[in-house]
Amino acid sequence: MMAALLLRRDKRTTAAHLKADLQRADNSSGLRQLRELLDTVLDPERGSDPDPEGLDWCKWLLAGGDAFDEFCRTVRSYDNATLCGLVWTANFVAYRCRTCGISPCMSLCAECFNNSDHTGHDFNMFRSQAGGACDCGDGNVMKESGFCSRHRLKTGENVPSVPWDLLLMSEMVLPRFIITIIQYLRDGYTEPESAADRDLQKVLQQLEPHISFLEELTKMGGAMRTVLTKILTNQQTFKELSMGQEENVFAKRNYEKYLSALKSSGLVSVEEKGAGGAGAGTATDTSAGAGALSLLGATAAASLEDSSKEEDQDGLQGVGQRKRVKLSSSTKDPSIMDTLKHKCFLEELLFWTIKYEFPQKMVTFLLNMLPDQDYKITFTKTFVQHYAFIMKTLMKSHESDTMSNRIVHISVQLFSNEELARHVTEECHLLDIMVTVLLYMMESCLIKSELQDEENNRHVVVNCGEALLKNNTYWPLVSDFINILSHQSVAKRFLEDRSLLLLWMSFVSYFQGMNLNKRELNEHVEFESQTYYAAFAAELEACAQPMWGLLTHCKVKETQDYTKTVVRYCLETLQMWFDAIGFVDEPSLNQLTFHLPLHRYYAMFLSKGVKCQGLDLDSLLPDQEMLMKIMVHPLQIQASLSEIHSNMWVRNGLQIKGQAMTYVQSHFCNSMIDPDIYLLQVCASRLDPDYFISSVFERFKVVDLLTMASQHQNAVLDSEQERPMLEGALTFLVILSSLRIHLGMSDDEILRAEMVSQLCMNDRTHSSLLDLIPENPNPKSGVVPGSCSFEEMLSAVADFKAPVFEPGGSMQQGMYTPKAEVWEKEFDPIMVILRTVYRRDVQSAMDRYTAFLKQSGVNTGNPWPPYKERTPLHPCYRGLARLLHCKTLHIVIFTLLYKIWMDHQNMSEHVLCMVLYLIELGLDNQVQDDKVEEEPCIEEHCHDSWFPGTSLLSNLHHVINFVRVRVPETAPEVERKRERERERETPPSTSSESAGFGQNLREAQVFSLVAERRRKFQEIINRSNHEASQAVRPKSSSSRWLPPGSPPQLVTEILEIRESMLSLLVKLHQKLSAKQNSLSLSWLAEVDLAHHAHGDGLTAIERILAKAAARSRHSKRCLQEICGKVCPPVPPKKNSPGDKKSMDKEERRQRARERQQKLLAEFASRQKSFMETAMDVESPEADAVMDVGSTEPLESEVLYDCVICGQSGPSTEDRPTGLVVLLQASSVLGHRCRSDTPKRLPTTDEEHIYPEDTCGATNDVRLSLMQRYFKDSSCLQSVSVGWDGGVYVQTCGHTLHIDCHKSYMESLRNDQVLQGFSVDKGEFTCPLCRQFANSVLPCRPGRGMETGAWHTPSTKSLSTLVKEVEDLQEQLGIFPTESNLSKEMESVIKDIKNTTQKKYMDYGKNPGSPDNDFLFMYSVARTNLELELVHRGGDLCSGGASAAAKRSCLNQLFHVLAMHMRLYSIDSAYNPWTRLTQTTHSREPEFCDDERPEVPMLFRDVPSLLIIFILTMPQPLRKEHFTCVVKVLYSLQFTQALAALSIRFSREERLSWSNTGAAKKNMPNSDKSWESLLGHVISELTKAKDVYDTNSEEAFVLSSSVWSPQSIEFTLQQFCLPFLRLSCLLQHHLYGDSLPGCLVEEEFSLLTGCLSLTGSVQSSGSMSSAACLDWNFNAFDLINQWCSEVVALSSTPSQQSVSLLVQDPQWAAPRLLHLPDNYNTIFQFYHRKSCTSCGKTPKDPALCLVCGAFVCLKGHCCKQQGVCECVLHSQHCGAATGIFLLVNASVIIIIRGHRFCLWGSVYLDAHGEEDRDLRRGKPLYLCEERYRVLEQQWVSHTFDHINKRWGPHYNGL
Repeated sequence: MMAALLLRRDKRTTAAHLKADLQRADNSSGLRQLRELLDTVLDPERGSDPDPEGLDWCKWLLAGGDAFDEFCRTVRSYDNATLCGLVWTANFVAYRCRTCGISPCMSLCAECFNNSDHTGHDFNMFRSQAGGACDCGDGNVMKESGFCSRHRLKTGENVPSVPWDLLLMSEMVLPRFIITIIQYLRDGYTEPESAADRDLQKVLQQLEPHISFLEELTKMGGAMRTVLTKILTNQQTFKELSMGQEENVFAKRNYEKYLSALKSSGLVSVEEKGAGGAGAGTATDTSAGAGALSLLGATAAASLEDSSKEEDQDGLQGVGQRKRVKLSSSTKDPSIMDTLKHKCFLEELLFWTIKYEFPQKMVTFLLNMLPDQDYKITFTKTFVQHYAFIMKTLMKSHESDTMSNRIVHISVQLFSNEELARHVTEECHLLDIMVTVLLYMMESCLIKSELQDEENNRHVVVNCGEALLKNNTYWPLVSDFINILSHQSVAKRFLEDRSLLLLWMSFVSYFQGMNLNKRELNEHVEFESQTYYAAFAAELEACAQPMWGLLTHCKVKETQDYTKTVVRYCLETLQMWFDAIGFVDEPSLNQLTFHLPLHRYYAMFLSKGVKCQGLDLDSLLPDQEMLMKIMVHPLQIQASLSEIHSNMWVRNGLQIKGQAMTYVQSHFCNSMIDPDIYLLQVCASRLDPDYFISSVFERFKVVDLLTMASQHQNAVLDSEQERPMLEGALTFLVILSSLRIHLGMSDDEILRAEMVSQLCMNDRTHSSLLDLIPENPNPKSGVVPGSCSFEEMLSAVADFKAPVFEPGGSMQQGMYTPKAEVWEKEFDPIMVILRTVYRRDVQSAMDRYTAFLKQSGVNTGNPWPPYKERTPLHPCYRGLARLLHCKTLHIVIFTLLYKIWMDHQNMSEHVLCMVLYLIELGLDNQVQDDKVEEEPCIEEHCHDSWFPGTSLLSNLHHVINFVRVRVPETAPEVERKRERERERETPPSTSSESAGFGQNLREAQVFSLVAERRRKFQEIINRSNHEASQAVRPKSSSSRWLPPGSPPQLVTEILEIRESMLSLLVKLHQKLSAKQNSLSLSWLAEVDLAHHAHGDGLTAIERILAKAAARSRHSKRCLQEICGKVCPPVPPKKNSPGDKKSMDKEERRQRARERQQKLLAEFASRQKSFMETAMDVESPEADAVMDVGSTEPLESEVLYDCVICGQSGPSTEDRPTGLVVLLQASSVLGHRCRSDTPKRLPTTDEEHIYPEDTCGATNDVRLSLMQRYFKDSSCLQSVSVGWDGGVYVQTCGHTLHIDCHKSYMESLRNDQVLQGFSVDKGEFTCPLCRQFANSVLPCRPGRGMETGAWHTPSTKSLSTLVKEVEDLQEQLGIFPTESNLSKEMESVIKDIKNTTQKKYMDYGKNPGSPDNDFLFMYSVARTNLELELVHRGGDLCSGGASAAAKRSCLNQLFHVLAMHMRLYSIDSAYNPWTRLTQTTHSREPEFCDDERPEVPMLFRDVPSLLIIFILTMPQPLRKEHFTCVVKVLYSLQFTQALAALSIRFSREERLSWSNTGAAKKNMPNSDKSWESLLGHVISELTKAKDVYDTNSEEAFVLSSSVWSPQSIEFTLQQFCLPFLRLSCLLQHHLYGDSLPGCLVEEEFSLLTGCLSLTGSVQSSGSMSSAACLDWNFNAFDLINQWCSEVVALSSTPSQQSVSLLVQDPQWAAPRLLHLPDNYNTIFQFYHRKSCTSCGKTPKDPALCLVCGAFVCLKGHCCKQQGVCECVLHSQHCGAATGIFLLVNASVIIIIRGHRFCLWGSVYLDAHGEEDRDLRRGKPLYLCEERYRVLEQQWVSHTFDHINKRWGPHYNGL
């Protein structure tokens, strides 16, 4: 067989041979050979596994004899693509630029983005959710100006054409390769029912290499993509290969599998087709309409028991089936229902992609091909053809989330392109498909609606509990639908297609009334369902967003017809809905649904039509009866909102509050509450106002409350609910009559109003403001339409407050706060009430307003919400003003004013405020046709009604005399009547007044809202000629007033009132001002309206009266009369007690207020004094605890206050007192460097950070070098450790008894409250200031400081003192007696040791030895001194006590350490003191032993020696001895300085200086001249052969400058300064000496003065460092001896140690790394960088800001012994303190020991805001202040105190 022969040869030659054969003119033999070869190589029968060998063969064959890589390169060179088209998957970081995008979905890959110029554009970085593709180069989606440099060139032109033979083999081989893949897919697929272990993943895994190979091919560029397109779309090839040849049994069987898989791909299974098919052909437009409408009312009750939930064969019985048949007849194109037919590879590949639920690799392959235009068109058509099948698969999928993302990943690439979308809409009926599929989807979860008529309801709604809605499974479909509706051409097609619109309306009606809530009246609901999330999301996404999409295209006059059609269909559908739910005229009680999408569609199209298209409102409105129906449900929602806030729905659980909040929340309000209110405004402007007003009060259930009687019975409300409900009703009326969002405001005015209302509630960050302002219509546009941009408007109404950092540690963001003139003129409480999600925000806005008024000097006690003038109404809505001018409202207003004046129960300030607001609105919005100046009516004319007319202005001064009310028998009115009758003995009706008046009395005003409403309703119904066919269920008005079973009977009473609204207003003014005649006669003349804009209730009343007087002469007259009645007005029939009561009440309130003020003031002063003690405020009290200075009399003991028991007393041996301290390990000192400039964080591969030059590293090297050559015990006294991992001790300054502390800890241990600290580790918070602490440092008994005798200046000579010091050192350490104090000291030492890690304590050869311990102890003292120096800024120039000193407890710490160290006596033979102060006899012979020498004096660390001496001598130490030690050590330090300096000289310089020195040696005082000493040192050290040889050459290069005497002097001073600073600081703590401040230049002379090294303080200029020397022994001899120790080394093997001479004690302050200014620099370099230890790209990369290490946060890859990498690093780098920047979140995280906290971010955007997790993706810039604060907290070790939110990390970071 030929193929067998070919297989034997190697692949390369075979490929070359075949290619040659195929290039001939007659290539039949070549073809035959190739076919046979491929049959063998790619045989799918070979076994279940695809063969890697076959893949290899294909690669070689494609390349036709070349190497495959070579072939790839060649093909790439012919790439003619102009698009980028890079495809990415979820979590990829991409960019979106709104300035360059044409489509809102535009996105760019990082490379294209960075290669194009987007400066100043509105762009953001985002993490892709579903995946996407780069649009660079695609002019349909983005502007060309945004293309990157690579795709800007039209590459196509200059690419040579492809040689024909290059891709010849590809064209032959690839079809076979693709059919192989398809055959595997067919073979591997099992239907979900047939296989329990349906393992599709396995099949996909085996095919992985094959599909990856296809993907690789697509990346070769345009040339290869063209070939692939040809193959994928060629129908002929598919026909030949798909079914397999006759003789091939496998292929046949394979093909049958495929057919069976195809069978269920249609929406209607084959059997159902017969039923629908017949009607399908003949369906004309009209029948289609009927089909869709009958859908709505499809018989539901009988068939709802949907028997087959699992649609195995997709034959839904019952409802489903009937509907589905209808659907198939009402769609123009029955093909949506059909089974699929495939004509080419592409179609079948897509089919399997869907069957296998969109495997990522396949999706990427299909998308990678998109840059090919032909492919794009074919693929889009194929996708549309499979659309129904895709959605069907999605509904069944278990992984619907992943699948949704992948579907959208594809569809967004196809449908964002308008050209393409239009094309498939026209050719493939995309819109019909989408709407049908949506309907099909929702039909799977319909249930019977229970709204209104529960039994006979024929309406069906979606069930929000179904997975389909709960999991948002429908979103890919809806998202595509919204996407294509954003194209004008497509949207127009949709709006023109009647049958589609009808289908859509029926779809929307499925959501009408979903998620119905029923008010629980008895039990609390057991299970709170959370279905409301699904319901709100569904209405927003599936109904509202498509609506906004359609509305965007209805902007101009030409599109009027669209609006008319939609409105017509809305009304028809609504009418059918009313019929289906059996609605007549009253909503059913206690039911509430927030979902009325049909109402909202209707409302929004109305609004758009009037606003933009110049339509006449009346032409779009239905008859009155329909309007009355439409108004009912939106009004029900408004009333229910009020009920929910009045706690009437409390038994329904929290979720009902959640619904009420969501309804008004910023993302929903413009699709929910705004259209509802607009619709109500439209109804109100067209219906009878009396009917409307009475409906409102009836819905709000407060009808019974609106009576003049002082007592009433309410059938529906409890008394505590009456007030909030009444407030709700009035507020609603105010909102209704004053909101203008859809009634004539321009887009800019709306934006401004929204912005102002949000800013008034709270200062806002830029992003939260963007989020809170309801975005204008089309949510995808991302742009707020209108002429004015968001930014311009923001700068017009608000001021920017830059981000500040509060000392409390809370990080402030950049905030916007309203400008003063906004508070003054634009603050609109009504808008605020409408937009608040939480009621407390209204209060917050009012508080801020009050604060503003106070600040600007408008002093009003308790300001009321200001009244704001409104924009004029659009002419169409003029009728709305009639609401304010109807008798019903005026009667309510009158009644309420009366009730408030009479102090009836359940009235409130808010009620009065709203009543006044309504009056003022009425005065400002006059109804045009009325005569403004009405003459007063004669009383007799108005028997029937309270008021003569409807105009508010004329009704204001109308006096009402008598009112008939129904009251319970027990009411005071009845009592009064009886009294009156007893007095008069005559019934009032037959009183001596005229008969006419008696008549009037009988006709006294009766008022029943319900009756009024019934009457109006009857009128309206009769007016519309429906006569009695609409049976109105009569409800007699009395039935309302007689609740069943209420004990007291109601009786009718007549009240004498004799007031008008004006007179009541004047009386209320008096009542509020508590003055009898608060309004004088002349008041009106002086009134100035401008002054009345802000103020309290009095101002509001004055403003109203002034307006009324200004607008009507009659009112003015009446007002003057009322004010003129000087006799004190008394409320009739209720003498002074009421008034007095109210007066008393006022007075009591005033007193209470004063008391409260006083208390508050006292509290504030206490708090202030506490803050001063606790914080670092410079205040004298704080020092008292710490340094009780020398002012104290000699013998007094220090008294300490215990903050637990409050007692004050000394610390004693038995009952010691301790300081609250925090011990923490610190490596801050170890991270110091020599240079002042911080190291830079590397952001390119070339940059690195070298840790070798840090203080910690240098000291480690030094110690280990010493240990190599010298005796261990001596080494351990020659240096300090604790640079890394030293223990730092700080205190808050509070003291407590140690026994009190123990019981406090016990109580904390039993306290189960979750604390941020671990009590078991000894952690607690200071009981007084709540600072974090973990130990108690005992205070030693006795005096605070060494005072008096210890201080006297010494007259003894230095040598005497030296001897005394030696004797003191000889004294043996006395073991302290066992006492509580000593026990505590022991335990503190243990705490100190436990604070740091083992490795930071064991430096000796034998760990745990006394030497080791000794080293650790004195290093603790050193660490604390050094850190205090750092906190003081590195020097002592600032003098005085510093903030750090407040927290320092060095004095106490020294005593504890000293007590511990006295236990180690220094062996006198090795006592360094003697070697410092006298020459010793040489002990040469010792070197012979292999015992190593001791460390030479010149190598030792002088400050360490100082601390060792001080700590080992008996305490307290006299100051003269201290000074003596310092003097002796200064000589050593100075000599070391000379030695180190001499090494830096060049050879010649050394020579000349040693000669100069020799010359000066014999002069007097030569031991105080550095020249002579320097010369001596050089000459001595030259004896050692390699001290100067080793580094002379390099050193010379370093110091090319010549040394002048000045520079030498300066260098010596600098070298000695660190030692002097430490000594001075120590002296300050031990003896309480003050530290005077000075200039930096004078620091040296000042310190030497303080330490008594010099007699008099000289100015630093002439100051010589050598002048401070004080030798107790011949200087030159001592120096000889010190140098000889070094010289002796040069002859021994330890000569390398000579390098230890070079030392430099100066270090710069510790700094964090220098970060780049733009965060993107860090992000781009690190977010894809692979981890150094595990080689993977970390999921959460982090950077250490101290050393720049790159670590995996939470990464399991780098765990060691169960500890994750960040925690490990924090232990290694910062002794358990770590500062990490999380690269993917821009946030800084602090690890401290076993706890961690989120610190915040040091990168802020242009508006001063953090962007945690980079959610917004805006460019971020380094905020220097914040970074400084972070560094400051790190250096001062205050993370624990300042950051409050700590949690345990359990080693998992």
